[in-house]
Amino acid sequence: MSMNKLSTDIKNRAANIKLVLMDVDGVFTDGTLYYFPGPDGKMVEFKGFNTQDGLGFHLLNEAGIKTGLISGRDSPAVVERAKILKIQYVYQGHLEKEASYNEILKDAKLKDEQVAFIGDDFTDAPLMVRCGLSIAVANARQELRAMANFTTEAPGGDGAIREVVELILKSQNLWQGVLEKYKLSETKKKSIGL
Repeated sequence: MSMNKLSTDIKNRAANIKLVLMDVDGVFTDGTLYYFPGPDGKMVEFKGFNTQDGLGFHLLNEAGIKTGLISGRDSPAVVERAKILKIQYVYQGHLEKEASYNEILKDAKLKDEQVAFIGDDFTDAPLMVRCGLSIAVANARQELRAMANFTTEAPGGDGAIREVVELILKSQNLWQGVLEKYKLSETKKKSIGL
């Protein structure tokens, strides 16, 4: 994603973000649900998570930007992954998401314009209308892509979150520090003969 291609409005919105919230199925995952029999014969749900998206959460944490999940479904896998990634807010089992959103904003002491929300389906629309930077993943419902401030090139569960992380960190002039931390700015100079 080139920052030059982004509108000034999107860059300004991203520069104000202090909290990134998102849906789970279709955003944090690709939306596919797997069911396998557990040792007791009961069906167990499995989900897959993208590791590049995972590093994105660590980059946001290092930048002091809070993160959270609001999902209509309950999943122990989400709780475990959120713990590993140090996601501050995890609300599951909430198809109507505004009450959770309000609770999170109150706890974080933030205003709508300081929040980015990433969604993919109708239940996400009320939060996308309220937040400062609304984002639809590439494979979101057409209605959400039409109302979003920004639509990712990557689909949900396959790098869309990382794309949003980079947009926010670049807009806040924090991306060069990430490159330097991982010695990527030096590698670039060496590869082009500087």
